[in-house]
Amino acid sequence: MPTSRNRRTTLPVIAAALLLPLAACSSSGGSGSSDGAQRLRVVMAFPPAQAMSPYGDDAVTLSRLAVVEGLTALDKNGTAKPALAASWKQDNPTTWTFTLRDAVFQDGAKVDADAVVRSLTAAGKASPLPRVLSDTVIEATAAGADTVRIVTDEADPLLPQRLANPSLTILSAGAYENGKVNPAGHATGPFTLTDVKGAVAATLERNTDYWGGKAKAPGVDVTFVADGTARANALRTKAVDVAEYVPISQASLLGDAYVHEFPSARTNGLSLNTERGVFADPAMRAAAREAIDSKALVDGVYEGRADTAQGLLGPGVAWAADKRTAPTGRTPAASRAEVARTKEIVLATYTNRPELPEVATLVQQQLEKRGFTVRQVVRDYAQMEADAFAGKYDGFIQARNTLLDAADPVSYLASDFTCDGSSNISQLCDERVDTAVGKAAALTGTDARHSAEMTAEAAVLGTDALVPLVHERFVQGYDEARVEGVALDPMERTLITADTRVG
Repeated sequence: MPTSRNRRTTLPVIAAALLLPLAACSSSGGSGSSDGAQRLRVVMAFPPAQAMSPYGDDAVTLSRLAVVEGLTALDKNGTAKPALAASWKQDNPTTWTFTLRDAVFQDGAKVDADAVVRSLTAAGKASPLPRVLSDTVIEATAAGADTVRIVTDEADPLLPQRLANPSLTILSAGAYENGKVNPAGHATGPFTLTDVKGAVAATLERNTDYWGGKAKAPGVDVTFVADGTARANALRTKAVDVAEYVPISQASLLGDAYVHEFPSARTNGLSLNTERGVFADPAMRAAAREAIDSKALVDGVYEGRADTAQGLLGPGVAWAADKRTAPTGRTPAASRAEVARTKEIVLATYTNRPELPEVATLVQQQLEKRGFTVRQVVRDYAQMEADAFAGKYDGFIQARNTLLDAADPVSYLASDFTCDGSSNISQLCDERVDTAVGKAAALTGTDARHSAEMTAEAAVLGTDALVPLVHERFVQGYDEARVEGVALDPMERTLITADTRVG
């Protein structure tokens, strides 16, 4: 990898080439509608990795573009609020009843109990299983034309929050054909996905039948550009109206009118492969953890726009600091001489978040100072996701929103660190961790649950399966003098809404 200084001087040249797809996608960007409203032009960081399947990370993209909806949504505090379900009640610890609102899908079909049952059943049978279902089993049945009964295998006080997850989106029957799920034209959001050009671009049109009222923009032209400098340049040159995830290196260049920084629940961490290779030895994982200097990362890469690592849950999870306990069960670190005798390790990360390659460069230097021999692999996320989940890297640096799945970290802890976790990049399987996460999941009282979650955090950190690096702050880009209604969501589920428009 070139140094940080060299990459920043060459990227503007690369960015000019990367912006060519923007021009093609945004050819209609200046066009309006009969009411005079302008189409939105948006550049996103992550191209579709699974053909816009609702069962992986593409579901978040669809949610951020206001295409899909679930039975519930979340308010800014992570509390469930009505969406396609107008109301709900808990009948007993494992049974809930949801009453649907009057709504139609983008293809004209009615949102009814059968559609909800079909969608939730399909999600529960998906492979891989959506992360939000990694620690629970749900069974949905129709209890009337507009009433759905949902039964969980164990008491699940988080079910209303869980159902707001984008992977549990409700789609019409037309979405399910030939064993595949296609949300285009079959969801309920204020914008309809009408065209996807591979990993390059997508087109959305206003859903005129949206139950929440007509969107203020007639449509959205989306371009996917992994290079962060290219996204910032597109905003600077007014090729787009909204740029997702502006790189820290570009924030000061754009200026305060374009840069909107806010706290997040995202922790950037180094996942270490506990199943095979050098880091199957907990003493080597401990040595890697001791090698990391979080403050050097905050100062050297994030220019102060991040927080030093405190644990799995950072400042974006407001209650965590007061309940944090020391990691338990840690193995003493291997000596430098022992580390120097190990074989080369492969350290991987992705380009879609522009700071991560720079983080990887500094982490490599810190590990090498401790005696490790390190080789980097840096590619687009879509090209390496499968290998990361299969445990083909010794170390993998990722940015993870700890509240993304169910607005509560227990889902994150279960999916990323338990034996059956669907997003367990570190391949961790530790009985103490599974027990601690299970105890947290079973509690209903908020305060007791939070305390148990911090006990589980201590157990995970004790294994050194993940070394926290920094806690991110988000930077979204748009011209506040021209663009209104962009959502600044710490949980990253919303960006474009029915109220987003070019003024």
